Amino acid sequence: MELIQGVQLRQLKIIPDERGFLMEMLRCDWPEFDRFAQSYVTMCYPGLYKAWHFHEKQWDHFVCISGMSRVVLYDSRTGSPTEGKLNIFHLGVLNPTLLKIPPLVHHGFTAEGNQPSMIINFPTELYDYANPDEIHFPWDDPSIPYNWELKDR
Repeated sequence: MELIQGVQLRQLKIIPDERGFLMEMLRCDWPEFDRFAQSYVTMCYPGLYKAWHFHEKQWDHFVCISGMSRVVLYDSRTGSPTEGKLNIFHLGVLNPTLLKIPPLVHHGFTAEGNQPSMIINFPTELYDYANPDEIHFPWDDPSIPYNWELKDR
């Protein structure tokens, strides 16, 4: 799959031992790292959609730590070499991955399967409660060429 301009992926390594496992999610010596502002976890119930939004300044760094998430990106940036392109990722326990999302790229996610999914984000900007850097669109916005419904229902 051709990635939207600015999007980066890193397959994460699970290091198991007899006690459990360890998985690094983001390191300052990785090329995906820009800067750290905060971290938070977001959860989505099966059958619901946390979509769509984008940021004007903020880069997001997503890692799904519980369940499986379908994360969809859409590039509506005028003049971008990947303008109009969709990227679909299946992140989670079966595919531990760091997904870096650039500013101005629409994104959203849903839980896959019958369990909630949880994503940890390491954004580059602090959340500003008085003036959030988030532009929201409805999950079924007709300007975004994506249908969240499962294709084989």
